[in-house]
Amino acid sequence: MNLQKAEFLTSITEMAKLPKDGLPQIAFSGKSNVGKSSVINRVLNRKNFARVGETPGKTVHINFFRIDARAYFVDLPGYGYAKVPLAEKERWGKLMEQYFSVPERIALGILIVDARHKPTENDITMAHYFQNSGRPYVVVANKLDKLKKSELEPNLALIRQTLALEESTVLIPFSAEKGTGRDELVKQIFSACGE
Repeated sequence: MNLQKAEFLTSITEMAKLPKDGLPQIAFSGKSNVGKSSVINRVLNRKNFARVGETPGKTVHINFFRIDARAYFVDLPGYGYAKVPLAEKERWGKLMEQYFSVPERIALGILIVDARHKPTENDITMAHYFQNSGRPYVVVANKLDKLKKSELEPNLALIRQTLALEESTVLIPFSAEKGTGRDELVKQIFSACGE
């Protein structure tokens, strides 16, 4: 799969408009300011492919990027931004329930958390979505470059414990800024797509 061949396909707010071609979907999720777009851009080695929002909480659609006509990167709406009205939060919850209602479409889930902080309640909820789907997923601890070396192991242990990750769940220390962890994440994506 050639990650250079990436194109934005569509932005949806209802499941009826979901692509129906059966290509594997790699679902990226994370809270609004965790650097989700930056992680996608780093994986694709593109600067501004997935738009990096100035204001957190702006991705209220599910965005589909077709990769080499062999898979989709699915950018799920960011969550947990305090200034979003309640109705918007409810709409997010409904959209997630609908998206996860057919787990077979997800080849791999990627939950992005902040390596510097204990995962939030919303991160835990998102982890439950992936765990309950029964589909493979990995956790990416982004913003690694903002940590001191001595903080890495304790922070990763706290993330694993807070999200109740099984031993077999891959936790990738990652820096969208520096590219640390990219090769490991790409390997997981290729493996999930049978590459």
